[in-house]
Amino acid sequence: MPTLVIDDQKVTVDPGTTIIQAAKKLDITIPHYCYHPRLKSVDMCRMCLVEVKDIPKLQTACSTQVRDNMVVFTNNQKVLDARRSVLEFLLINHPLDCPICDKAGECMLQDFYFQFSRHTSKFKEKKQKKHKVVNLGPKIVLDSERCILCARCVRFLKEVVGTEELGIFDRGDHSEIGIYPGRPLENNYQGNLADVCPVGALTAKDFRFACRSWFLCQENSICPGCSTGCNVLVHSSERSYDKTLRRVYRLTPRDNDEVNQSWLCDVGRYGYHFVDDPDRLTAPSLKRGEEYVKVDWDTAFREVAQRLRGIFERYSPSSLGIIPSPQLTNEDLYMVKKFFNETLCITNIDFKLPGWNQGQGDGFLLKADRNPNTMGAELLGLSGIGPQAGEIIEKTRLGEIKALYLVGSDPARYLGEEKIASALSRAQLVVFQGSNYNYACKFAHAILPSATFVEKEGTFTNAQAKVQKINQVLKPLGESLPDWKIILRLALTMGYCFPYKTSEDIFKDIAREVTSFSGLDYKKVGDKGIKLALSGG
Repeated sequence: MPTLVIDDQKVTVDPGTTIIQAAKKLDITIPHYCYHPRLKSVDMCRMCLVEVKDIPKLQTACSTQVRDNMVVFTNNQKVLDARRSVLEFLLINHPLDCPICDKAGECMLQDFYFQFSRHTSKFKEKKQKKHKVVNLGPKIVLDSERCILCARCVRFLKEVVGTEELGIFDRGDHSEIGIYPGRPLENNYQGNLADVCPVGALTAKDFRFACRSWFLCQENSICPGCSTGCNVLVHSSERSYDKTLRRVYRLTPRDNDEVNQSWLCDVGRYGYHFVDDPDRLTAPSLKRGEEYVKVDWDTAFREVAQRLRGIFERYSPSSLGIIPSPQLTNEDLYMVKKFFNETLCITNIDFKLPGWNQGQGDGFLLKADRNPNTMGAELLGLSGIGPQAGEIIEKTRLGEIKALYLVGSDPARYLGEEKIASALSRAQLVVFQGSNYNYACKFAHAILPSATFVEKEGTFTNAQAKVQKINQVLKPLGESLPDWKIILRLALTMGYCFPYKTSEDIFKDIAREVTSFSGLDYKKVGDKGIKLALSGG
């Protein structure tokens, strides 16, 4: 294994490692534009030039492989002068529109200018004018004047997605990024183009002019869009910029080699809008006649508990049906199992509504199963206890099940409104617990608002049996509560006490009681998750 010296620091790396990769091991940042750790190196921008002892010309750190006893200088005067020249060349035709650019505050061109250059341009001629506000599709806008032709976007579509819609057209200072004729930008990974662009040339319409990057807070989480469980950063702000009272402004991918590398599909990236949607449920409601009346939590719990007791006493546990959602966390689902099944002895529990795993997958990140915690629901025993979810709905329609408790489920999405209407209208009690209004709410006698994935702490288990943690980014909207806490308080109202104060307490209990999760805790799960050792898997 070669050992080299970079800026007087010794490091040993694997054969084939490039200088820029070796420098990263020493926490030395070599500025770059065209280089991306998950794309092939092309030596286009020349920003990563470094000096290597005994080689007369500066070398590109992104493509030059290390050798034993190599001595590299990344910050001497010769290298700094080269960087300034490269930056001046890149800025010749670059428009001075940082104040209105969405990339301001997180732009690599802006950052490196302030770090290495800070000098007035000697260029006196008129800047080359190019196309601005070019719609590349429904999600991405191109500003050719800002483009520095690093070709990251072109290479991403060719090397990662395999669709190759973008190319570089014309020559010299007339060169521009553009779409090939007859190849519209329609793939599932368009949002990544804004991520890989080091400047403000490619911007996302969803985020365009919505919020300044320096007003945003970032927190690690997991995308709830499908069973892959992509690692994401949630960008949020409590500031209110418009009448929509938007709090979450975007999701961006977070590196995880074992799950999503550095990428995120558009289904997950743009699927966060339900968090601040006007249809959010923000206060408990009870049906009074044909109207819904908002009440406090204690009143809601008392009425639901009283009506559940009445059905229990008049009929039996088999008269109740519970349909939880695999959108819930492991902690939420465990609380469902612990209370409804193990305590109340209800066996009509299942989460697999017909069609639950029949979305449109793409063979890369996006899975046909659009739920982040199907595997968790399976391992926690929320399937196979009794009849399947579709049968529970049918039993409700036939009058065999008198009370139906929906925990985050939207059965009309899978079975259609007509079938759900005929079933729920027959029930003596329908309780809907969830974050957003859906068709089932029309038939609910009680509506209990729950927190979304950015408003609570917990874990998901993805399709590869990897347990990953979500973190609370925002306070729950209105009076909504995490699902586990709603069930905990309902149980207490009915006279059953559980020793949980936090989601972490529940996870510790899962680790004690469920073999697959044995020995785990939040610390072991960490930021990258931990794969379960399943028997036979």
